[in-house]
Amino acid sequence: MAKKGMINRELKRQQTVAKYAERRAALKAIIANPKSTEEERWDAQVALQKQPRDASAARLRNRCRVTGRPHGVYRKFGLGRNKLREAAMRGDVPGLVKSSW
Repeated sequence: MAKKGMINRELKRQQTVAKYAERRAALKAIIANPKSTEEERWDAQVALQKQPRDASAARLRNRCRVTGRPHGVYRKFGLGRNKLREAAMRGDVPGLVKSSW
């Protein structure tokens, strides 16, 4: 089980990303637009840098929904490898069968 503080920190990051997503997209559009002037681009870059670091979606970390484990998480299920295996053995995941040969 991950520390509660780490799980809460990740939730706070998700809220920050959602809060600033629209503003970041607008600023990035100005920067990427070839028709915008150098001054507009510069102002957009400065405004983008002034936003909080956690506003960037690249800082988000996938975590297991049950345990909060940061590594070995399957995106499709949202579970860590350990909990996914347990759920598959119980039959909670439809279509997922433990392989044997």
